Amino acid sequence: MLTDTTCKNAKAKDKPYKLADEKGMFLLVNPNGSKYFRLKYRIDGKEKLLALGIYPEISLKQARDKRDEARSQLADSIDPNENRKAIKLARADSAANSFEVLAREWFERNMTDKSDSHKKRIISGLKRDIFPYIGSKPVLDIKAVELLAVLRKIEERAIETAHRMLWTCGAVFRYAITTGRLDADITQALRGSLKPVNGGHFSAITNPKELGALLLRAIDSYSGSLLVKKALKIAPRIFVRPIELRGMEWSQIDFETKEWRYLVTKTNVQHIVPLANQVINAIQELQLITGHGRFVFPSDVPRMDRAVCPTRGVTCGITTYGV
Repeated sequence: MLTDTTCKNAKAKDKPYKLADEKGMFLLVNPNGSKYFRLKYRIDGKEKLLALGIYPEISLKQARDKRDEARSQLADSIDPNENRKAIKLARADSAANSFEVLAREWFERNMTDKSDSHKKRIISGLKRDIFPYIGSKPVLDIKAVELLAVLRKIEERAIETAHRMLWTCGAVFRYAITTGRLDADITQALRGSLKPVNGGHFSAITNPKELGALLLRAIDSYSGSLLVKKALKIAPRIFVRPIELRGMEWSQIDFETKEWRYLVTKTNVQHIVPLANQVINAIQELQLITGHGRFVFPSDVPRMDRAVCPTRGVTCGITTYGV
């Protein structure tokens, strides 16, 4: 039977040789001086060998523990070699279907036509807020309550960012579904779980001397609701009535042709509104928050009763969006 001293003092010879332990285990000493623990066993009438590790990286005790584990599997008619292969494949499959791997795959396939600032915002948010917590987990193993806990951490810092990350995670899960690696999108169960994005009330500019500084420069420094800020940026570039902007639907927007097509109910006439790159970028950023629903500005977004209208230089009713 082997001892630590025997393993340590075993010298290389011209040909490989074995030093027997017990229960089928032995130490194989090669001419180059390398030493391997091996287990000889039989299953279904066939003799096989199982690698138990390299000495001294694997100690004699560790090798014996592995031997006993393999013999326990044999007692249950499990081939330890085949079991090891199955575990290795399962781990490789889990790694290939981890949230981070799928998120990066989704990002590369779906963000190519987005602006650099939009892409940077998405990937930096994933790296900072999502990957450290669930990035290494297989998507099949991620539970809704687990994702919610991650989103709650973001919510404490920035509510809008939490909503954005919820949408992004949902997009990744839906991508996993379309590629056959997942059956359901767990983010659907989290609708309404996050705090709403709170807005506020802002007074009108009444001093005529201040009106010149309004326009788009004032909008850039606007610190209220993200949705209202985007609406204010979009409005002067498309020249539609506020009620039409509030009714904008995702299905009406064609990102390829950069057009917004909608039917005016009153006249039953279809309007085709060209969308500048600035408008496309603003809408794509909103997609992270409201893209799961029908309206670009849904009615469940907190109300903004009064906001500066850049086309008139006075307050206008950009109120509850949607219907």
